[in-house]
Formats: sequence, structure tokens, C-alpha cells
Amino acid sequence: MQLIARSIALAYNNLPRPHRVMLGSLTIITLAIAVWRPVAHHDSEDDYPEKSIVKKIQLDSQQASSSLPEQANSLLPEASEPLDQPPPAADIPQDELDDKTENEQGIHEYVVSTGDTLSSILNQFGIDMADISTLAAQNSELRSLKVGQQLSWTVNDEGELQRLTWEKSRRETATYDRTDQGFKASMQTMAGEWQDQVLKGTLDGSFVSSAKAAGLTNAEIGAVVKALQWQLDFKKLRKGDQFSVLMSREVLNGKNEQSQLAGVRLRSGGRDYYAIRAEDGKFYDRAGSGLARGFLRFPTLRQYRVSSNFNPRRLNPVSGRIAPHRGVDFAVPMRTPVLAVGDGEVVVVNNGGNAGTYVALRHGRQYTTRYMHLSKALVKTGQKVKRGERIALSGNSGRSTGPHLHYEIWINNVAVNPLTAKMPRSEGLNGSDLKQYLATVRQIMPQLTL
Repeated sequence: MQLIARSIALAYNNLPRPHRVMLGSLTIITLAIAVWRPVAHHDSEDDYPEKSIVKKIQLDSQQASSSLPEQANSLLPEASEPLDQPPPAADIPQDELDDKTENEQGIHEYVVSTGDTLSSILNQFGIDMADISTLAAQNSELRSLKVGQQLSWTVNDEGELQRLTWEKSRRETATYDRTDQGFKASMQTMAGEWQDQVLKGTLDGSFVSSAKAAGLTNAEIGAVVKALQWQLDFKKLRKGDQFSVLMSREVLNGKNEQSQLAGVRLRSGGRDYYAIRAEDGKFYDRAGSGLARGFLRFPTLRQYRVSSNFNPRRLNPVSGRIAPHRGVDFAVPMRTPVLAVGDGEVVVVNNGGNAGTYVALRHGRQYTTRYMHLSKALVKTGQKVKRGERIALSGNSGRSTGPHLHYEIWINNVAVNPLTAKMPRSEGLNGSDLKQYLATVRQIMPQLTL
């Protein structure tokens, strides 16, 4: 070894002075790199089109564990969702109309539309495919859903399906309850008499109090609000505004058992607003045009790669506990324009916390969208926005380890999968459906006098 060292030293001393200086410098640089090695973030070049930004996230005392390896403190993009972010009801201002538009606690509702199947309906709300398959296999009649029928269901705290109710007609309802062997079906048939009733009123105070004074129940008030939600802001109605509501009610032994909104007319500021129910269970104007405002599928100008999917039963890889991922993460570059997916009102602009800078929009009375980990909000609370309008720039704020956009959609305060959710569409009726609807309009219109 000593002989080798003397040979290297002799060869080094025989080199010209410039060469010795260069070789010595390279040796020092090499030793410095060996001692100080920066932490590398192993993302592919496709993950983030612009330069990646890596952040260290300090876990709280409940999440940190001595059994976790040290590198767990540096979260991966797949673990960067706003853990335990509360539902919209916790941070979005509520009013008395919300009490009338939300479903009964824990019950989710859906009206069957064209192209729907049991699987496509339940899966967008995060129901496990294994439960859906078991339910359909044991009850084959559920494969014959019809447009306009209503489904409602309940889940437990783990998001597992517990009961499904299928209103096959106004008289016949099927219920499927979870058992150890799967789902047990039962049938209920109502024997009451359906009667049409017109309820009229004039605003003196809020719409809710005025509607109650006219004889509408809470559920019926909620139905009216949902039917007209895209046309007007109920909070801006004025004293003296008038309304006329046609309800179809089932009367059994002198009591109203259930009801269905057939049509409504509301006059505000000298203008009339109408919503009339069609056979598909949706509401249209007098000409058969859709009332809902269409939504964009994605909150960006183009579709980006999904880095983390919607998963309401997700097991967080860092904390080891259930932390629902109630939206999708898009791997977008820093400061990518974020768009409002539909017409609505800005109800939250927040900075700080796990979600970082985030914006929440309310669309009508049923739909809420949230956009998180932003670098900058471009809107203010209370501002009205249009579909496609820029509301923010994407970023890496809050609990995040790389630039991305976390995007959520909530329907009736229930998170749905933004990639598969059936969003409102502004399309109207046509063909035989329009002809049938216009015949219904001619029957209902004379009853909605003020």
C-alpha cells in the first residue's frame, strides 16, 4: 500500500503545475460532495412539467410514530390531501334554506337519469363495488331502473352501504337491508289516494316562513327551493313577492303520507319564474328548456394527470388511519389557472391549515366545489362567478409535497367522485319527451294562478 502511495505521489509531483492545480481542485470537490449529499425527490419528469418543489411536512403528535421510518416525515404527493378537512357545512355559512334543502341526516338521494345503472349511481358516491355487485346479484330487478325513479341509501361510518330504498312508483317502494348474508329485500305498497293541491302565498318575511304559512311542509319547501335554485336567489326575494305551488299529495286515513312537487310559479320584481316536473323527475321551464346550469368536468383549461383518486375509505400511508380523500388531485404546474366549473358564488377564501390557500364555490343550493393548495386566490367572498372564469392559481400551499390541485364536488353535503359524478346539464327536452311535457304544462299552468 505504501509503495502504491509513493508511486501516486511521484507521478503527481512530475505533472506540470497547471495539471496539479486542476487535479487537486477536482479531488476537493469530490470529497465535498461525498460528505454533503442533498436529499433527492424521485418524481418522474412527467409529474410536474415545471421545476418540482419539495416541502417537509411536520406531522402532529398523533400522526408521528417512533415505528415509522424517518423519511415518513417527508410526504409523497399521494399523501398530500388535506387530512381530516371538514365537510363544507363546517366552514361555509349556512342559512335557514339549508335546513330545507339538505336530506335527512345520513340519507343520500338520487333521481335516475338516462344511461344510469345501479353501479354508475352508487360508485360515484364512493360505495364499494363489492357491495354493489352483491346487491345486484341477489336482487336482479335492480338492473331495470327507469328514468325518473328515486334511489336513497344510508352508509355507516366506514362508508359501507347499509340500506337502499328504491321508489319504483308513487305507490310501490322496495327496501334492501344489509345482513350477514348480503342484502334482504322487502316491499311496501301505499294504499292512499293521491290528490292535487294548490298552495299560494305572498312573502311577508322570509320565503321559508311564508311558505310554511301557506301550508307547505319542510320537505315540500326544500323541493321548491331545489326546483328554482338555478333561476333566482331566494335570499334576495322581497316582501310582496308571490308564489303558487302545485303539490300532489297521498292522503291515507286523513293524513298526508308523502308528496311530490308537480309545478311552481314565483313572481319576484314583476318577473315570473316557473319550474314544472317532467316524467324524468327533473324540472324544466314552460318551453321544456333545462333549468340547471351546465358544469365543466375539469377545473382547468386542459385535463391533467390524476395523481391521487377519490377514495372515501382511504388508509393514510403515513398515519395508518382512515383519512378519506374526498376529491381528486391533479398534477398541475405551479400557478396554473384554476377555473370555476359552474356559475356560482364564492363562499370561502381561506389561507392556512392543511388545505393551504383554498376557495369554495356554491352552485345553486345543492352543489359545492372546493379548490385547495392554491398559490393565489383571484376572487373574494361573496363574489359571483361564471362557468370557466379564473378563480385562482394552483400551488403547493398547506399540507402538500408537490405542486398539485386538490378538487372536490359535494352534492347535498355529500362528497362525490369529480371524475364520474353526474353533473347538472342545461339540455332541454326534445322529440316525444318534449311533446309529452308540453301537454303536462298545458294542464298545470292554469292551476298556478297568483
